Order: sequence, then structure tokens, then C-alpha cells
Amino acid sequence: MATIFISIGSNQDAARQIRFGVQRLDEMFSYLKLSKVYESEAVGFEGDNFLNLVARAETQMTIAQVEQIFKAIEKEAGRRRDVPKFSDRALDIDLLLYDDTVCDKPIRLPRGEILHHAFVLQPLAEIEPDRKHPVVQQSYQDLWQAFDKKDQQKLWAIDFDWQSEKGQ
Repeated sequence: MATIFISIGSNQDAARQIRFGVQRLDEMFSYLKLSKVYESEAVGFEGDNFLNLVARAETQMTIAQVEQIFKAIEKEAGRRRDVPKFSDRALDIDLLLYDDTVCDKPIRLPRGEILHHAFVLQPLAEIEPDRKHPVVQQSYQDLWQAFDKKDQQKLWAIDFDWQSEKGQ
């Protein structure tokens, strides 16, 4: 059983999309644990604020199978792939870590965003503070404490309503 860490984000109908993505991930993976939900400004383009969080889960799937599941959930949520990289997102689900695997194929792991984006590193440090990054061999808490926050977009934890607008 592999432990995986997942980045989840949206800035289009974000609360509904985050609820949808987490629900689908919970259906597909075991022992889902979630960070707080954070709101941040868009990075690399002008757009609505994003909601982001990190989840930890367990799976017996391969990295390629996990990626296929993520792409299917994104597609189900209305994610478009024919738009620029830095643009609005219905739902963005990225595999950050698969155990301590370091690889370039089928995807690059650990994902580079861990060390460069507060909206990934802060929630990762929140749910797994003592775990060490498999390349730099520092804990996520230490990496977050040393992170240069002055050049990063604003990021703040929010009270997130996990119930739908209709109370379901």
C-alpha cells in the first residue's frame, strides 16, 4: 500500500468543485486525510482566487493508474485542457508524492510545486510536518518555516463548508 499526497485546487465555482473532487477521491482511495482549505490569489495570470488543499491517502494503484483517475475526475468536473497553462481551473488534481518515489516517468515526482508554491507547501506541512522531502531531505515543516513568503501570493486558511449549498 502506497501513501500518496494530492494537491487539489479550483477557482471556478471553487467550493462546489473542491467538494466534488474530495468526494470522488474519497470514493477511489483509502484513508483520505485533508488539510485545511486555503484561499490564494491566482498565480501567473489575472483570475478569481483559488481554493487549495492537500490530501493524504493510501492506494494499491500504480502512479500511472493514480494519474488516470485524477484526469478522469478533472474531466468529469469540466476541466479543459485546450487552454493556457496559467488560466482558470474548474478542478486541478495533482499527485505530489507517491511514498518517497523519485522519478521522471510516468510523471515527475516529487512534484516541483512543493518547493515553490505556498498553496502546496503550507497545507502539506500542516498534514505531514515531520515527513521529509525525498530529494532535499528536510521536513515539510522545516521547509515551510524557511519558505520565502514575501515573494509569494497571499494565502490564508478559510472556514470551509463541506456541505453543499442545498444542505445535502
